[in-house]
Amino acid sequence: MPRLAANLSMLFNEVDFLDRFEAAANAGFRGVEFQSPYEYDKRDIADRLREHGLALALHNMPGGDWNAGDRGIACLPDRVGEFRESVALAAEYASTLGCERVNCLAGIAEPDVPEETLRETFVANLRFAAERMAEVGVLVITEPINNTVDIPGFFLNYSAQARSIIQQVGSDNLALQHDIYHMQIMEGDLARTIRANLDIIRHVQIADNPGRNEPGTGEINYPYLLGLLDEVGYQGWVGCEYRPATSTSEGLGWAAPYLGRA
Repeated sequence: MPRLAANLSMLFNEVDFLDRFEAAANAGFRGVEFQSPYEYDKRDIADRLREHGLALALHNMPGGDWNAGDRGIACLPDRVGEFRESVALAAEYASTLGCERVNCLAGIAEPDVPEETLRETFVANLRFAAERMAEVGVLVITEPINNTVDIPGFFLNYSAQARSIIQQVGSDNLALQHDIYHMQIMEGDLARTIRANLDIIRHVQIADNPGRNEPGTGEINYPYLLGLLDEVGYQGWVGCEYRPATSTSEGLGWAAPYLGRA
């Protein structure tokens, strides 16, 4: 049975962030994830997790200035110092919150920087992050994201590309985050790709396409894919990182067979 984690950056936005933990628990979720915890005191978040009996499946490493257009900084050669500082902050939050994995976003490629330089920077930064996070028992994962709909110019876009980079980094403390929504847009062939990369997939996220709404609103066969994850023995969390078409609660019918039973 898939273990669903509510992405609190996108679900239960009807209430304030710190109140979303209770809303998720009341809906039957046993795990949560979110993109950025750094705007909040880590002790307040830890209190909410403990109060509502929730596991924290994932949070992102700091991704630069989101309001200024940053979507991660790990591939940017002129921001290596900032990246290394962000690793320390992510480790501090993950340790306090009991989070076992953090997502390192590659970022948007600078058009005047050669692709080889972007890749070399990304590899070196991932190697640094994997080593530092291993010291506190936290796994680093990295996520291919579509560069045609959601984040034009994003550097890491394909499963094979991510696999190649992970192999080049050469760390046991680095793995793949497979976002089914993004990979449907970029490459399709979802079941075959999941099977081929199961050895490095340590987190899965879901949303339907088009629209990035809840499963059942688009073209992706989620009953089949969630069953496939069970079939192939995937043991990680499945993060529900979608935009509810109406309210979060009204859109949770698809998840009824899984919530509270995982």
